[in-house]
Amino acid sequence: MSYHIFEVYGIELEYMLVNKDLQVNPITDKLFIEKTGSITSDVDNGKIEWSNELVGHVVELKTAGPTAEIEDLDVLFAENISEINSLLKPLDTRLLPTAAHPLMNPLKETKLWEHDYNEVYELYNKIFDCNGHGWSNVQSMHINLPFADDAEFEKLHAAIRILLPIIPALSASSPIFEGQLTGFMDSRMEMYKTNQKEIPQMAGKVIPECLYTKEEYHRGIFEPIKEAIKPYDKNGILEHHFLNSRGAIARFDRGAIEIRVIDLQECPKADLAIAIFVIEALKALVNEDFISLAEQKLWKEDDLLDILNIAIKDAEVGKVKNEDYLKIFGLKNKAKISEIWQAIFDKIQTNFSEKHRETIEFLLKEGSLSSRIVRALNRNYSEEKIKSIYLELANCLSKNQLFNP
Repeated sequence: MSYHIFEVYGIELEYMLVNKDLQVNPITDKLFIEKTGSITSDVDNGKIEWSNELVGHVVELKTAGPTAEIEDLDVLFAENISEINSLLKPLDTRLLPTAAHPLMNPLKETKLWEHDYNEVYELYNKIFDCNGHGWSNVQSMHINLPFADDAEFEKLHAAIRILLPIIPALSASSPIFEGQLTGFMDSRMEMYKTNQKEIPQMAGKVIPECLYTKEEYHRGIFEPIKEAIKPYDKNGILEHHFLNSRGAIARFDRGAIEIRVIDLQECPKADLAIAIFVIEALKALVNEDFISLAEQKLWKEDDLLDILNIAIKDAEVGKVKNEDYLKIFGLKNKAKISEIWQAIFDKIQTNFSEKHRETIEFLLKEGSLSSRIVRALNRNYSEEKIKSIYLELANCLSKNQLFNP
């Protein structure tokens, strides 16, 4: 069944399993056994599904199919998180939020999922060596947005390409790898740019190309991917939709575009506020409230990538100098990305419920989760201090509360 643009949504959230000392615990299969009585890769839990990921220490929660009911999805996700934490408690394990574990050594601690679909993961591991931060230490939120035909795809893809570069400034939550500040507020996305360098056709420049029909997309993205993967995938196991790793990917098999540049937050309350903010901003772009569709389509990957790199490095305090980009949102000269988001919010704030508006206002005032984590560390980068903050973040997740150091 096909849906029209903004008619329904799909949200996916990924969480890491850790023990009481914050050590990675690859027992997602045991969690599923606790829930269902057998090893499975998908758990049907009503409106929310649980599923495995590439590695054994991550569980994904997602809407069970497209839903029009997004307003209170944060509560539904929070209920599922509470249930999972209850099932994990006898195993001395709990869920950890944010986009990256701050102390994990992926070369020593990675364990791939060993059950259903394992042949795909093993092949990925053989090609890319998945024992790295960009593979085994990443948790994100994906937003799936539908389109019914080429005309809707054109509008949605053009709008997403414009907004994509500044999304990490809002959602960055991965400032630390292996106990060290990396120099990037969104370390997950910095790794994302290069973790498939062996086959560069897969991620491209992360910003999708200027392609606005199904035929153009197949010719410009899927065909080069299929050709590039052939020497590595002799048996044709890997599918082109699955292989496309841009920051937003077209899923023509299900009539949707999936946005993948969003770091996981400390709780679903924050995740869903960001999702709704992004969706409402995209609606305004699709409605041509900022600039026309024709103008949106002119933007090249390299210009948008420059802005994305600023967001990945400095999050909301990153300064954009591209006057043409600032002009889209009614700004000029040089502006922080937080000012761009504030300008967007000022234009569309009446579209939010009070609950989500308050969370967005908190994010715009207090900064990204990365900024709040760094502020809480207060230049103390000891393992003990890092652990205390991330255990506090795990508590925020269990209570569905914002982290406000």
